Amino acid sequence: MHGKLSSLAVVAAATSLVAGIPLDRRHYPGQDYLVSLGPRPYYLVHNVSESPLKDKLVACENKPVGIQSWSIGHRGGGTMQIPEETVESTLAGARMGAGVLECDVSFTADRGLVCRHDICDLHTTTNILLKPELAAKCSIPFTPANATHPATALCCTSDITTAEFKSLCGKMDGFNKTATNVEDYQHGTPAWRTELYDTCGQVLTFPEWIDLVDSIPGYRNFTPELKTPPKAVPLPFNGYTQAQYARDAMNVFVQKGIDPSRVWFQSFTPADIYLWLNEFPAFGKQLVYLDEDGDTPDNFTVAVNRLGALKASGVSVVAPPINYLLTVGGPNNDTIVPSSYAITAKEVGLDVIAWSFERSGPLSKVAANEDYYYASIAPITYYDGQAYNVIDVLAQEVGIIGLFSDWSSTVTYYANCFDL
Repeated sequence: MHGKLSSLAVVAAATSLVAGIPLDRRHYPGQDYLVSLGPRPYYLVHNVSESPLKDKLVACENKPVGIQSWSIGHRGGGTMQIPEETVESTLAGARMGAGVLECDVSFTADRGLVCRHDICDLHTTTNILLKPELAAKCSIPFTPANATHPATALCCTSDITTAEFKSLCGKMDGFNKTATNVEDYQHGTPAWRTELYDTCGQVLTFPEWIDLVDSIPGYRNFTPELKTPPKAVPLPFNGYTQAQYARDAMNVFVQKGIDPSRVWFQSFTPADIYLWLNEFPAFGKQLVYLDEDGDTPDNFTVAVNRLGALKASGVSVVAPPINYLLTVGGPNNDTIVPSSYAITAKEVGLDVIAWSFERSGPLSKVAANEDYYYASIAPITYYDGQAYNVIDVLAQEVGIIGLFSDWSSTVTYYANCFDL
């Protein structure tokens, strides 16, 4: 374990001292750990149109802020500016008040479990291509751009061992498709993010991530996501099955003695959810079924219609993307309102978590950029302050129980303001 992790371990004892305090008492100031939001929430608040919502948000500008479990750190929670799935992003999300933190669980060639958003994203989220001995192991070696084809590469966690993975540096997700060498390929971060902190983010194994989150003062919960292997890594992988992968990941929590009430395990694969329900029933109430099957109008209708069956099968929490939950409505067809998906989920008794906030650039460009997360409301989305209109509808009308964000302070601010 590297120095940054081991230095955090010294606060584990202090964390254990608050373990018996009810959650609502842990989440407010008066402890040594100070939540820090930075300027972004205040920038967005002042960009909100004049309205009761703005009045409420402005009135909270000097309200003390604390840790909020409604605020979920996506890929750590500092992903807008800090390399994802790293110690640094996780600490940033925690410092911005996220009460639940995420690691996406992938596996290595020796079946180690590590934090990476995609099993095959090492070429865009780490410096693997700058390490010749590891670049040689990539599923698809780096190919420079030419007059007819962009630069390409495909490097997977399953290509290397856990020890080799730990030798990597995390970087901002992106690549330069016009690159003719691996050095230039490292760039390509969207202009509205930054490479200021792109200085060797410390990557994490899954067990290390659990220890890190458990050591952060103020008491945080866990929401790992078991990654569905891509076509490039078919299962069984050298005999490693999806079922064993799912068992191994859950057993890490069991072996570490983590209370199931602190764990919100996610998967897009129904078989994972049902295996956990059957084999790890103590974790069942908070298993999260990730739903992205409604991206076309026909599929959206199917996704809405199956929500009742999901509930009947034992699923308690469903997590769709933000755009599934919102649509355009109102008397003048110019208002953000809950979608049929949101209404149906509530009717059948499912809890809902949404993803992922602050993953988009300036909201004035969502229509032109065909942004995924605002697709259902793009025609009436014009300025950044509407970010808080979106959160307000999700919280007050849809009734979601948590919101993933790439910059946790924005969501933490709202959650504190409205005492969520």
